[in-house]
Amino acid sequence: MEDSFRLKFFAMLGLCFVLIMVALDQTVIGTAMPTVVAELNGFDLYAWVGTAYLLTSVITVPIFGKLGDEYGRKPFVVNAIILFTLASMLCGMAQDMLELVLARALQGVGGGMLVITAFASVPDLFPEPRERLRWQVLFSSAFGLANAVGPSIGGYLTQYWGWRWVFFVNLPVGLLSLLFVWRYLPRIRHSDALPSPLDWQGSILLALALGSLQLLIEWFPQGKPLPELIALALLGIASLIALIYWELKCENPVLPLAMLTHRSLVPLFALSLMMGFSLFAVMYYAPLLFQGGFGLPANEAGLLVTPLAVSITIGSIVNGRIVTRLANPNRMLHFGLFLFCLSAFSMTRLNAATAHSLVAASMMAGGLGLGLLMPNLTLFVQATAPRAQLGVATAMLQSTRMIGGMLGTALIGVLVSHRYAAGVGRMLHSERALQWGMRLKDPQMLVNKALASKFLLGHLDAAPLLSRARAILVDSIHASLWIVVALLAVAFWVAHRVPPMSLQHKRQPSE
Repeated sequence: MEDSFRLKFFAMLGLCFVLIMVALDQTVIGTAMPTVVAELNGFDLYAWVGTAYLLTSVITVPIFGKLGDEYGRKPFVVNAIILFTLASMLCGMAQDMLELVLARALQGVGGGMLVITAFASVPDLFPEPRERLRWQVLFSSAFGLANAVGPSIGGYLTQYWGWRWVFFVNLPVGLLSLLFVWRYLPRIRHSDALPSPLDWQGSILLALALGSLQLLIEWFPQGKPLPELIALALLGIASLIALIYWELKCENPVLPLAMLTHRSLVPLFALSLMMGFSLFAVMYYAPLLFQGGFGLPANEAGLLVTPLAVSITIGSIVNGRIVTRLANPNRMLHFGLFLFCLSAFSMTRLNAATAHSLVAASMMAGGLGLGLLMPNLTLFVQATAPRAQLGVATAMLQSTRMIGGMLGTALIGVLVSHRYAAGVGRMLHSERALQWGMRLKDPQMLVNKALASKFLLGHLDAAPLLSRARAILVDSIHASLWIVVALLAVAFWVAHRVPPMSLQHKRQPSE
């Protein structure tokens, strides 16, 4: 018994290091991105640094969720750690934005494998929901630790060591996770039957459908030729129709469509989509708000984001202590949504004169809300889905979150860029300073001190123009956050559609 406990503890510790690595990557890069763009000169690819990662992740997750169910998860965790660590090195060595985007796409493959195999390994080790939730405190603590130090590390490394170390920090964590997972994580399969062949046709169609959607979102506001946009839209629609047709007749589908009609799972997947959209919209554009809009250095911006990360841990731990004791655990979803919506609303009121304590309080409310929401979505799905399909169900939950994140970073990025460029254009026209259009219409001017100093020396009235450009950027990000507030309001209605859950029994019957 003692040996079993020790093995499970070290296996969970290895999975925690995996989670720390992925969470660190997500938090440190947000703080560093304005500086990265300023150095590599590619604001038009700002959103793609995030969406390339999300796109490859969202394609990878369902595939390896299925493979993990069929073959056991350990070999995929090991290979994913190696791939993710190597891709992090390539990100740190990128010489331009295109190289960074391609390296992030490769990193997303490893990240997708890591996320789905790590999360699906927990119910393998602890089948009973109450025991699983107690052990998930380790996951919550690891995630919170990474989120707590991530923004500050990102800001510190960016300002004093250079942004490349934001990616190199994954290397020691990757080696630690590989050591523990290789040694202690057991290889568990839920069936003695031979593994079913992978649904490659469905995987390719899924990749085409999601890739077409992503490109369409990116290209539409850029004024791409209409025939290209129409062709891309038709490819996406055709791929989606073909995917549905194929998955309905496939004996071993990579995307079981039956789960999309399950009355308990559908609203949970919908909530995951909305939370992914909202989370990534905030995580990627709050640092830009603080650095570009408020004019703060990277390390101070990182400190302002830190309360969000720390509070996710606090919320997760509090949730783990009380959710299994509630007759109606669904209430935690509503309370978490309320806090996150309150945070998003308060962010629409922030400006450069707002006290940093109020900014931190807004971030803290959002983190507490996420800490009450995200663990319960995973717990509810894993308590509802059939045991033999835990990997697929968890993969679909993670996929919807990543699709939401992909849409959030892309759509919010398009809105912020378009609104900022239009606002600066109107300002320069009214001030009869159109000669500065090419410089000011790129927000990298607002986060690159060298460029800003050069601009200020080149024109007598440059300081007011720069100040007004910051105000326009703040207004643009505020407008995007109103979309998040509206979406979270819809999420309240979706949360009411989740059937009453109970964690008092080992498993709920699946439909």
